[in-house]
Amino acid sequence: MEDGMTKRWLGAHKELLHAATRHSFILSIRDGSIDLGCFKRWLGQDYLFVRAFVRFAANVLVKLPKDVAETDIDVVLGGICALEKEISWFRSESSKWGVHFDTLIPQKANEDYCRFLEELSASSTHYAVVLAAFWAIEMVYNDAFATCLETDAKTPSELYDACERWGNAGFKAYCTALQQLADKHLQMSSIDIQGQAEQAFLKILSSEVEFWNMSCQ
Repeated sequence: MEDGMTKRWLGAHKELLHAATRHSFILSIRDGSIDLGCFKRWLGQDYLFVRAFVRFAANVLVKLPKDVAETDIDVVLGGICALEKEISWFRSESSKWGVHFDTLIPQKANEDYCRFLEELSASSTHYAVVLAAFWAIEMVYNDAFATCLETDAKTPSELYDACERWGNAGFKAYCTALQQLADKHLQMSSIDIQGQAEQAFLKILSSEVEFWNMSCQ
């Protein structure tokens, strides 16, 4: 079976993909050397990001054509429903780590990333582009945090739950379903739309790198 477009992107942009999924922030969790202050900074900023991501995910659902298969809707809707539990998890972690979300101010990398999500939500953005972006965002977290669950990882016990949240097999299966969905709609799209989707993919990878950088400052 011919590889989907997203798999070709992954092969064509290995260096940037590696920077996003094997960033020093992630590797420091994996080897147990992480400064917990950096983790707390990431926790607070990621909570702010997820709130914006909820709106983006809802827009992905709205953009789907009315004649799409019910299974397509189910994949996107499943991801949106899971975000409620994710928000609850962040709020419980805020008490555990003493991070007060209500007083946090988004840092520049976070603001820039959220602004990009808003741009993708514009009515002029094709649904295949937002589907590809949706997959890319979820894929980076799954790939990154999964490495912290490998048998030789020295992930601190207090961070294991965070890694398990995005690195588990169930989340990987969900990311695979999103990838297949994106590939299906990309295949039906024009070359111009496919190009826009690839550029969104690259922007997301670079935004993830900047987000990790922000967390390490």
